[in-house]
Amino acid sequence: MTSLSHASGQSRRDALTGLADSEAVGGALDIWRAEATDGKAAPVHALLIGLGRFDAVNLAYGEAAGDGALVEVARRILHFAADELVDGEWLAARLGGGKFALVAREAMSRERWQWLGEALGEALAAPIATLDRSGTVRLWPRIALLRVLPGERADHVVDRLAGTLAQAHDRPGARIAWADRTRSPAGIRAAEIEADLLTAIDHGEIEIVFQPQYDMADDRLVGAEALARWNHPRIGQIGAGALFAIAERAEHVAHLSRHIAEKALAAARVWSRDLRLSINVTPADLASPNFAQDFAALLDASGFAAARLTLEITEQVLLGDLERCAATLATLKSRGIHIALDDFGGGFCNFRYLKLLPLDTLKLDRSMIDGIEQDERDRAVLRAIVALARALDLTVVAEGIETEAQRAIAHSEGCAVYQGFLRSAPLSPAAFLKVARLPA
Repeated sequence: MTSLSHASGQSRRDALTGLADSEAVGGALDIWRAEATDGKAAPVHALLIGLGRFDAVNLAYGEAAGDGALVEVARRILHFAADELVDGEWLAARLGGGKFALVAREAMSRERWQWLGEALGEALAAPIATLDRSGTVRLWPRIALLRVLPGERADHVVDRLAGTLAQAHDRPGARIAWADRTRSPAGIRAAEIEADLLTAIDHGEIEIVFQPQYDMADDRLVGAEALARWNHPRIGQIGAGALFAIAERAEHVAHLSRHIAEKALAAARVWSRDLRLSINVTPADLASPNFAQDFAALLDASGFAAARLTLEITEQVLLGDLERCAATLATLKSRGIHIALDDFGGGFCNFRYLKLLPLDTLKLDRSMIDGIEQDERDRAVLRAIVALARALDLTVVAEGIETEAQRAIAHSEGCAVYQGFLRSAPLSPAAFLKVARLPA
């Protein structure tokens, strides 16, 4: 599913974060209300996020650090929404200061919308590195939720959320509040879902999907990124980000990561030899002193060629001991595995990573693509990053390509490979195999 801002070519964006603005939220809600039929409400859900203690961050670390934190919050919201809201339309926005909104048109239960709010709150509460990497800051999100009523105006939706959020800030420890008079659903305890996850791993219930990747020049399929999905019996589908957050609380990230790698390698073993596979590496993976040796053994046992495999790492993975991470990755690269720096441009773009890590590929964050059709500055930033990559002999992959205009611009600026909803949503292993066998 694409965000409404991408799909409709929205140009109203917050200057700092690149998210949509409050006017765009109202526009999206008005569109969905107009499209509802027979007096029935479209299945529209909305939430409003307020960042507690944000003013304290500005005072303690300076406005530059505060702005950096807001940019990181925006990135996390975008990634969360793209990962979890896959069956409809959604829009993420900054409403000013430390307030953000997420609206979605997607059929789901109250229980699922509440769980999504809780999971997003956890993601936003995770530490954020300061600009100078001297420490981390924590923000304290409060979230108001609602399901939009039949015929409800956009301004009324925002007013209801704002009033509920103000009340939530007055109740310490209350992260989630519903903007109506009904009780919040009982939900599911963290311990329950953690236990469910362990059972799901043991029973092979964690699914793998593949996000196809295409050559910019001729639209030829060149490979895919493996992603994890879990269809929880009560909550519904859980994407990779929330899935690993659950595993981290249960201290089973390594177990989950190995399970995903095994399933992805097994599925890719029957692909034609010109297709590549990309697998994500977690902080827990690189923190293990034996990860390089263990992963190499896993790869050997799978029968998949190391030269066709790319391991993707994110800035979050590298927040610990960068030198140790570099050594581990160098060991894997010596076996022929390619290394990609994922989500580049979505965080602080620490160029020390480019100096120390044995990289083959820069994978641009989707925020680097959003807006390049309308904003010359966005295009100039893309051009500069591609020039830097060329100087370092790195391939550039563009994520989040959702329009032909985005693809054309990314191609003209020198990106070599792309993935995104323009060509394909993530596919099951069987569906990807069918696509891979189609004539070029």
